[in-house]
Amino acid sequence: MPGPGLLPVAEAQARVLALGTPVETVEVGLAEALGRWATAPVVARRTQPARDVSAMDGYALRFADLPGPLTVVGESAAGSPYAGEIASGEAARIFTGAVMPAGSDTVLVQEEARRDDDHVALDGEGPARRGRNVRPRGLDFTAGDVLVARGERFTPARLAVAATGGVGRVDVARPVRVALAATGDELVEPGTEGEALPESNRLLLRALLADTGVEIVDLGILPDRLDALTRAFAAVDADLLVTTGGASVGDHDLVRPALEAAGVTLDFWRIALRPGKPMLAGRRGGLAVVGLPGNPVSAFVTALLFVRPLVAHLAGAADPFPTTTSALLGEDLPANGERSDYLRAELRGGRAYASTIQDSSMLRTLARSTCLIVRPPHAAAARAGDSADILAIA
Repeated sequence: MPGPGLLPVAEAQARVLALGTPVETVEVGLAEALGRWATAPVVARRTQPARDVSAMDGYALRFADLPGPLTVVGESAAGSPYAGEIASGEAARIFTGAVMPAGSDTVLVQEEARRDDDHVALDGEGPARRGRNVRPRGLDFTAGDVLVARGERFTPARLAVAATGGVGRVDVARPVRVALAATGDELVEPGTEGEALPESNRLLLRALLADTGVEIVDLGILPDRLDALTRAFAAVDADLLVTTGGASVGDHDLVRPALEAAGVTLDFWRIALRPGKPMLAGRRGGLAVVGLPGNPVSAFVTALLFVRPLVAHLAGAADPFPTTTSALLGEDLPANGERSDYLRAELRGGRAYASTIQDSSMLRTLARSTCLIVRPPHAAAARAGDSADILAIA
């Protein structure tokens, strides 16, 4: 275990990733791959377009024959190419996506063509060069090209390009098995009558991971008893255990000793982060363990920075961490202390406005926020109009 100093966020992120090894690969159909990461390159099996095709509706012809008139000898439509060859002085009616007839090299768009029975001539500026309005063979990609790199996520567009490349099945990680446990005698399930505190962190974590294809093992709300916590943690069969609450140093904060009693070797505890300082991480064999604070905003921020990236890493992501963008500040911000600060904020009119109260228990403030303003340790005071890094959260 490290000493009492606070671990910088970037170092803690790197050490969390080192706790887990990517899980096994399975082959799935494209429709099942959305939101998952490619564990092997997706390689095109065909060339797109497979032949030279028209980019416009018009007439396929030889550029040297313009301005015409030319004799229209046939038609080429998508799926029904013209079977003959275009000779000098000839043209073929052609439609977008149709194969260019042999002998033709240019398309005269129909808006610049004058048709008179079986003859067509230029009626406008016309194409400026040979090959105009033609999509050449392989313009998009050729057989053997890598369409989706290993570690890239399958987005709708990447699924579409894989399909167009003749690929029907792809390699992805099997669903990462994530066990979730909330701790605290003060907690009850949502919807329970009375004044007790409804537990929300498991729901929050499920939602944060919903688009990653995980398999959730819900351990429920565990009591503040060392023996019960130890038994529950020792019995976990998963790739990742995420706990919330009980990670600090109070008399009822029993997660650390329970994890150690269950055979978990802790890698670190406490990070230089606001909110979310009392976060811990460790490992037991093939099980990675992340203990999040119980305060819901702290749980959200640490899950965003550590749990979600770890799940993505286990699922084969090449770049699992969230990406910051920038925005202008709407108001002044004071100088920052020794911890990285993630301020709940709203984007209004292209500017980021930090919430007035940043107490880590205030979920309503988080629910109204659309981004987090990222303030590095010891950042100087900032003025309205200064640029700041932000993480979009809505």
